[in-house]
Amino acid sequence: MLRSILRSSTSNASRRGFASGASPERKVAILGAAGGIGQPLSLLMKLNPLVSRLALYDIAGTPGVAADVSHINTGSEVVGYMGDENLGKALEGSDVVIIPAGVPRKPGMTRDDLFNINAGIVKSLCTAIAKYCPNALVNMISNPVNSTVPIAAEVFKMAGTYDEKRLFGVTTLDVVRAKTFYAGKAKVNVAEVNVPVVGGHAGITILPLFSQATPKANLSDDEIVALTKRTQDGGTEVVEAKAGKGSATLSMAYAGAVFADACLKGLNGAPDVVECSFVQSTVTELPFFASKVRIGKNGVEEVLGLGALSDFEKEGLEKLKPELKASIEKGIKFAHQN
Repeated sequence: MLRSILRSSTSNASRRGFASGASPERKVAILGAAGGIGQPLSLLMKLNPLVSRLALYDIAGTPGVAADVSHINTGSEVVGYMGDENLGKALEGSDVVIIPAGVPRKPGMTRDDLFNINAGIVKSLCTAIAKYCPNALVNMISNPVNSTVPIAAEVFKMAGTYDEKRLFGVTTLDVVRAKTFYAGKAKVNVAEVNVPVVGGHAGITILPLFSQATPKANLSDDEIVALTKRTQDGGTEVVEAKAGKGSATLSMAYAGAVFADACLKGLNGAPDVVECSFVQSTVTELPFFASKVRIGKNGVEEVLGLGALSDFEKEGLEKLKPELKASIEKGIKFAHQN
């Protein structure tokens, strides 16, 4: 995705911000643009030729980020917005809203520890989205995604603007990690690897389906177990490697840019745009679940099934359900009680 963006950034189409006569102008808003994820995500979205207008919002520091990013020689117009009083201006007319806002995870901190702070931020931002751009595709990055997506859904329901097709939990980083780890172990070209990741976006709720990975590789059961565990613990691996000075910001920004690109392509009518995402679902008995989703002009066009699972994956699916159910219910409860 990044290589294709860099190639196209030098084209005439990119200098205009969209393909000649092919793609409509699209506005993307990033809420939390001055943060550890927001800054590299802003850079990557500035490189995307499908973006015509890029609105960068945060409570502080946004003018500097916007000025910096705006000097990049691609076609999109960049405007920075700072403070609560300018949130509406940032959101108005947005086609896609990406939300990486929130505090980062620190050593020893679980995603659940982040809940109270980030849940409050998400609720406030989604209240504004419901008012200023209710038809935008919302890409939720703020953790814990297993709870923040249900919070957003309840906020939109209370505002009378909820459309389950337009709310996505971004679980793409789990897919990115699964592809990378699988390619390393299987000794195959990572650019050709595909690994669906289902469930949720925290710990054991992350279930990579290595039995469906392509290209096929003859990995042992122990290797599959180890790859699954590493994918589930990928965030902790980065936090520990940074020794308390950060979390997975760069890889998350890349994953967020990949998913936003898929949403823009879907909105523009590109065929067969499929990504894994945490969405309202009937794939299991849970109200929200991550699986492969077909993205089109209306957002979610189709939630795809799980396909054939190995015995190990079937066991993992049953193990994750209680934890994911509790996280979803926690988010719904927060939305109504706070």
